[in-house]
Amino acid sequence: MSSIFYIFIFLLSGFAISYTYLLYPLLLSFLAKGKELDTLQFEHIEDYPHVSVLMAVHNEELVIQEKIDSLLQQKYPAEKFHIFIGSDNSSDNTNTIIKKHSQQHPYLHFFPFKERQGKPGVINQLARTANTLLGAGKNHVYLITDASVILKADVVLELCTHFKHPHLAIVDAQMLHTGMRAEDISQSEDRYISWEGRLKYHESVLWKKMIGPFGGCYALRSDYFCPVPDNFLVDDFYITMQAFRKGGLAINAPKAICYEPVGHQIEEEFKRKSRISAGNIQNLLLFRELWWPPIGLPNFLFFSHKILRWLGPIWLILLLISSGLLIHLLFFKVAFAGLLFAYLLIPLGDHLLKKLGFNLSLLRNIHYFLLMNVALLAGYFRYAKGIQSNVWQPPKRQ
Repeated sequence: MSSIFYIFIFLLSGFAISYTYLLYPLLLSFLAKGKELDTLQFEHIEDYPHVSVLMAVHNEELVIQEKIDSLLQQKYPAEKFHIFIGSDNSSDNTNTIIKKHSQQHPYLHFFPFKERQGKPGVINQLARTANTLLGAGKNHVYLITDASVILKADVVLELCTHFKHPHLAIVDAQMLHTGMRAEDISQSEDRYISWEGRLKYHESVLWKKMIGPFGGCYALRSDYFCPVPDNFLVDDFYITMQAFRKGGLAINAPKAICYEPVGHQIEEEFKRKSRISAGNIQNLLLFRELWWPPIGLPNFLFFSHKILRWLGPIWLILLLISSGLLIHLLFFKVAFAGLLFAYLLIPLGDHLLKKLGFNLSLLRNIHYFLLMNVALLAGYFRYAKGIQSNVWQPPKRQ
């Protein structure tokens, strides 16, 4: 092949990475400057919808007490608030803790499953139970949340006030991390999530088409819910895309603040992100009409925000290969050497400096970025081997 083709591949790959991580966020920041979230909101507490908390747990004895406390402390009308917790065959003290609370609070409904269901399987069953009690419709909202996410006392109010808007399907909470440390990846993970949160908020302000909630705590109007297939790994994204298919809208509510411990162990984050990557491929293929062609909404946002980023490992590999094939040209000789340095020596240097007690944020951030793209690549292979189950294990808690 001619050098022109390899130059094209190099430029395309460089542009794809630059666009999804830099140019697209800058574009949205510019367009959203001076604008605020504009939704119809309830004025009177009696107009707020019924809320059913749906939570799947597995072996969460270290956090479940604090989680339940944060739910019980919500400033929401008690007659409109129900909690449905499904324990996915927990083998620690999780069931004992939840059962004690269910005996004390009649609006806390506990379902201890004897066989592993996977989070989506548990949520699907809890949703059916909640609908039996309250029905599905605009006056019934699900709050889907994880055990590790602790809610401020006004979170449910802040999420549900937006549902006066007739076509609003999803309202996502604002996730804040706790427990960052300089000696591991936690600060890099926190920077990434904070950056991602701003991007979701700008999509909300501009078009009310936020491309997927964080998943740890979000509200969903019950009539927009679609049961998640048994083998799907990223249930919150699947639910959002199905809501878009129904004409629903999705926003981030910055005043609905939750707290979650940030990941510290790089091995845990690698496993989690490779699992998410396999689920990303599932969503990419299932919802192709929502991102291709990348024209209109939500296609332009989905393609710019997610698709190009999910393909990040491919762009990084193509950058190295194309510059290597053009090494006879001075610019690409320098580019090839720079990429090899970034891919190999920066992670090695960060690792060695960490051993010596030095933590340079720039090196750590680059190391984190590269490792997470390797995790995305691992997810490709996981998907290719076939996904038979979405049963999960909670991460190791600090």
